[in-house]
Order: sequence, then structure tokens, then C-alpha cells
Amino acid sequence: MSLGWHNKPLSTSKRGGYNDQTIVEHIRNAVLMQRLPPNTKLPEITLGEVFGVSRSVVRKALTRLAAEHVINQRPNQVARVRAPSVEETRETFSARRLIEGEIVALQAGKLDAITMAALQEQVADEKQAYARKDEPARIEHSLALHHLLAEHASNRILGTMLTDLILRTSIVIALYKRPTLASCYLEGDHATLLVHLASGDAEGARQCVHDHLHSLEALLDLSPRGVNTDLKAILGGQSVSF
Repeated sequence: MSLGWHNKPLSTSKRGGYNDQTIVEHIRNAVLMQRLPPNTKLPEITLGEVFGVSRSVVRKALTRLAAEHVINQRPNQVARVRAPSVEETRETFSARRLIEGEIVALQAGKLDAITMAALQEQVADEKQAYARKDEPARIEHSLALHHLLAEHASNRILGTMLTDLILRTSIVIALYKRPTLASCYLEGDHATLLVHLASGDAEGARQCVHDHLHSLEALLDLSPRGVNTDLKAILGGQSVSF
């Protein structure tokens, strides 16, 4: 599953073919990879120069990013990368534990061989990416695994809710992961979950998800951070090679 991480690098020169989807992917990924910290301003003029597009295209992208909870966009104000409060962060993790825990409990012993093989592939790829210190790829495989669980949820409403919560929690983790922590990889958690799913252990799968998300939440540093960010350096150069 491709989540759009490995886009071609951009330059600040004029270019064609970039649209609001491209801008959404690059800004979202810059947030997920901690290149854009909470409260970073995203001026339309600057983004237009970085991506070589009109302000109308930038506005479309910002509207989509706001809908994905990546940024805050208010009338007559410059858009900013979201800075979820401590309370919202706790509520987001709590909601995901409830939703994903229920989904995997319902899936235990019921996923077909093709789906299980796809999940196992993502677990193996995530481990390999971590071993070679490829954090963008590791995150991509981790997200892909959880998106697969959402896609194959027996209750489609819960699956849709989980898809939204995966992005919300991923952004929170990226924004508030402790600066000294190189990776949020929790070795064995995903592999253990698959064991419970394969064996039909519903409560084991549910508890595994709860423990995994509790551990991720414990890695966060929710203290305020200063923001001094050069958008052109982050989004306009080789650093955008996702």
C-alpha cells in the first residue's frame, strides 16, 4: 500500500503539474516527519512560491489539510500547523483505543489468508526499515498496517472512524514525539497483534492494541515548543524527498 511518502523533491523554481493534492501530500508528510512543528505558519504567498502554483491552488490544499486536522484555518488569519491541546490529545488516543480495539476483536480469527499475508508483509517491512534507520519508510509501513485493519473492518462505520483516527494520532505523535527519540517503533507490538488475530484471540488482540497505543502515548512530550521555521528550506528543497 502506498501512502504517498516518496514524492520527488521540489525546488523553488517554476514548475508545472503540481496541484492541491501534491501540496497536501508534502505538507502532511512534513508534519508527520516532524519537519513542520506545531503552530508553524503557512502563508499562502510563501507556499505558492515554494510549489510554483497560484494562491487559489494553495487555498484548496489548505482547505483539505484543515479537513484532515493537519492544520488550523480561520477566516482572515494565516493557516498554522495544528497544536492539539493535552486534553484533545488524550481524547484522540482514548477514542482510537476504543475503535481499533473493537475492530481487531471482531477480526480475530476471521481475516482471510490474503489479508493476513498483507499484514505480515507490512510488519516485516516495518522491521527492516527500522533496522536500516529509514524512518519515513518505517512510518509508511506502520500506517499501511493500520489502514489495512481499517479497510477490512467487519463494521464499515468503525473502519471509517479508524481511518480518521489513524491520521489524527499519527499527526499528534509526529508533533509531540520527544525530540531525543529517533523513532516510535515498538518492536514486537504489531507482530504480537497478528498472532492474536491469526489464533482468534479477540480479547488478546484488543488488549494488544490498547497496550500499543498506551505505549505510544507515553512517548509524547506535550510541553510548549517555540517555532522558528523556514518553509522554503523545508518544503522547497531536497528535504522534501519522502
